[in-house]
Amino acid sequence: MREQPASHSGKTTLYTAAERARRDATKWTLVQGILAPLQFVVFLVSVALVWRYLAVGEGYAAATVSVVIKTGVLYLIMVTGAIWEKVVFGQYLFAPAFFWEDVFSFGVIALHTLYIYGLFATGWSAETLMWIAVAAYAAYAINAAQFVWKLRRARLDAQVPV
Repeated sequence: MREQPASHSGKTTLYTAAERARRDATKWTLVQGILAPLQFVVFLVSVALVWRYLAVGEGYAAATVSVVIKTGVLYLIMVTGAIWEKVVFGQYLFAPAFFWEDVFSFGVIALHTLYIYGLFATGWSAETLMWIAVAAYAAYAINAAQFVWKLRRARLDAQVPV
């Protein structure tokens, strides 16, 4: 049975004391801390390349490579994030503290995977593929905001005495 997170002034903290200790002790926290900003940089570069292709019709190959790289980094951060959740919360995905972020992550992964499928297994046009990438990136931006909000919440929780 999971220990309940501490409650301060009616607000529940994100982590229990034991979860916080596991989070701080595992190498997977560092891995996530490296991969998340890396993924964001790859995202920004790819957004620029995709947008350039959609705006002026140039740079399709570069945009395509950037989306494939972004998708690879997304898969990597999802796998390592699931390992992190297992270490910290005792389950690979859908831990209560990150349930909705994980649910939305699957939508993000589905859109990125649709792009990869479209690229390698269909005859979809370059423009169609790029608009799928735009949808995937919009979903990623929302999901990234969810995680940034949780990171902020965790930092605020750490300032409150337990």
